[in-house]
Amino acid sequence: MVRKRCVSETLSPSSSLQMELDYDVVIVGGAFSGSATALMLKRKHPAARVLIIEKSAEFDRKVGESTTELSSCYMTRLLGLTNYLGHHHLAKQGLRMWFANRPDQPFDDCVELGAKYQARLPTFQVDRSTLDQHMLDDTVAAGCKLRRPAKVSALELEGNRSYVTYDTYRVSTRWLVDASGRGALLARKLGHFHQNLEHPINAVWARFTGVKDWDSYEWREKFRDYANACRTSRNWATNHLMGHGWWCWIIPLRGGDVSAGIVYDSRIFKLPEGPSLSKRLRAHLLSHPVGAEIFGGAQVIEHDVHAFSAMPYWSAKVCDDGWITVGDAAGFIDPLYSPGLDFCSYTSYYAADLVARSLAGEDVSSGISYYNEQYPVTYRLWFETLYKDKYYYMGDAELMAAALLLDVGMYFIGLVIPVYKDPEREFLRLPFEGTPGRIVGAMMKFYNRRLVTLAKRRLTKGCYGRRNAGWRELYDGFV
Repeated sequence: MVRKRCVSETLSPSSSLQMELDYDVVIVGGAFSGSATALMLKRKHPAARVLIIEKSAEFDRKVGESTTELSSCYMTRLLGLTNYLGHHHLAKQGLRMWFANRPDQPFDDCVELGAKYQARLPTFQVDRSTLDQHMLDDTVAAGCKLRRPAKVSALELEGNRSYVTYDTYRVSTRWLVDASGRGALLARKLGHFHQNLEHPINAVWARFTGVKDWDSYEWREKFRDYANACRTSRNWATNHLMGHGWWCWIIPLRGGDVSAGIVYDSRIFKLPEGPSLSKRLRAHLLSHPVGAEIFGGAQVIEHDVHAFSAMPYWSAKVCDDGWITVGDAAGFIDPLYSPGLDFCSYTSYYAADLVARSLAGEDVSSGISYYNEQYPVTYRLWFETLYKDKYYYMGDAELMAAALLLDVGMYFIGLVIPVYKDPEREFLRLPFEGTPGRIVGAMMKFYNRRLVTLAKRRLTKGCYGRRNAGWRELYDGFV
């Protein structure tokens, strides 16, 4: 069965007339977070009159295209996308990290960290533009109205009604959901938007063709020990090239293209100059011995090169009576470990539940207070436990091996296992909640700070990356 892409309903008012319509919920932004909020809201409160306003005629590429065990649980268990993901995207086989000391280091002498066996829980390598479109189509099929392309020109918050002006229309709504992504319309308008100046990271990424196959017969003949060490496919993993102050992702996509990009801390690393972003990115990938093997014959797909600077930010207030922010409109930290869709999952589900209960006549004041109080705590602890100054030690294989085990282990124990046991309950509880969450956060902050201290000490003594050659550590997996 071929599924047709939805097209927004078209109205034709006079160019000088603003037609005013009324909705229960208006969602600004139709990508993952906006569509997920709409879908869950319609399931919890089918009578809700929902309008989605999407500025783009077609979705563009996003930073990172891997899902985690947590966001995959949300997509498969709650959104019901298992069949779609299985047919239209790739099954992901964990993550791998590659370390080296010098550009001419032999490939089979580089350090590898990663999984030995197949992933035990579903995760995916997704093309976000097609995933977002599929979900937006689902919202229209569920009864939501869509205006696309449509640019929001004004947002007015007045008591228990909000007003949104786009193109030649002005609509009123009981609830306004900001899913505008990095645009963060409400956070910027209301003065709640803050850059995370402690984490000055930037990213450049592109799509490539002609990237070599990690599991090819050619490589088996060339690197026999490498081929025999692993029981799963390296090609379907998210592979990472690691360095002091930077890391690169390598993500396969359905159809054969590969997404690759660099994220770097501007305090530590500068991307070498070059005639274009694509050439600068490709040159850097080739400077790592693993990258040189993988991308030696690869070419950048023209007009598919992107960049972000000053990536992390957060909102000091994320909701009030009548409005709420979700996904990247509320904040973003770092694409390492692919947490972006995790935040989208938590916030979209929480927003849908809160708005549905409000439309049903419940008093949701306590839910508004919880979201405003807990979101900044969650953001801050997620940043301090996993990312604060991590770029100082991520190029040292020995230090990063310790961090990887601790980070992933705590992620499974604290978040993944609970959401699989009861996703409807756990996605309403933001990470690092309550006293137990603070205790876990304090422990994780301690080991992260300790690893940063060790890295700086090694840099001073000239022994940073002292074990970046001659070994691999492959794990049985996590459950």
